Amino acid sequence: MEHRREALAPPAEVQAHYAAFPEESRLSLGPDRLEFERTKEILSRSLPPPPARIVDVGGAAGVYSLWLAGQDYEVHLVDASPRLVEEARKRSAQSATPLASMTVGDARRLQQADGSAAAVLVMGPLYHLTAEADRLTALREAFRVLVPGGTVAAAAISRYASAMDGLARKLTLDPRFIQIRDRDLKDGQHRNPTDNADYFTTAYFHRPEDLHSELQTAGFHDVEVLGVEGPGWILQDFDTRWEHPELRRDLIEVSRALESETSIVGASAHLLGLGRK
Repeated sequence: MEHRREALAPPAEVQAHYAAFPEESRLSLGPDRLEFERTKEILSRSLPPPPARIVDVGGAAGVYSLWLAGQDYEVHLVDASPRLVEEARKRSAQSATPLASMTVGDARRLQQADGSAAAVLVMGPLYHLTAEADRLTALREAFRVLVPGGTVAAAAISRYASAMDGLARKLTLDPRFIQIRDRDLKDGQHRNPTDNADYFTTAYFHRPEDLHSELQTAGFHDVEVLGVEGPGWILQDFDTRWEHPELRRDLIEVSRALESETSIVGASAHLLGLGRK
């Protein structure tokens, strides 16, 4: 029997961001394509084989969910954005391998039953849970839903993403961005008081060791934290390189080679924490 719990609400500015920002197409554009390919690569070698039940928490419009469903996984998508869940519904209805379910919900109170999934993806909620207690609640919910021996994959944004992005795109010409960047570096608490949606929304940016510690505190073992993109995402000629087969391969191979090198993991824009129940 599934748990039915009252949903929690994300901050209003986070809801507004995803109501307007085209998150459904983000992973098909610019350097985010490297994030997408590398995340799929890491998941492919980390998840249990299909057919297995996967809960994709923070699954947005279903980009990863539909990819996994296409590999014969039973995928249940949960996201806090009603707009993105509706987009996932439309895409699932048009897919030859539709999703098993799509639900508006909060990572801190999942409807799934105890021990009901072989893997849980937490691919976004940790970005927007700015209090450690809330992040631990979300990770413990993933732990609860997993079968013994099940796998969690939890995504985080690197503490240093704003600093590196600012260097690459000359964003520091805007003094408002400098204030955002400096607070990110100080305590990871990302706030955007401007009307520039390109500066993202309310979030927490992890150091690699923070994500490792939170996964362990939530009860997971065999924890590892990998850098997803490596430093290649900041290259100003990224698009040109991505369209060149050999240079694209180089971007992927370098990010793979550096994914667990502790001295450079944080240079990735995104981190992926893996653990077992």
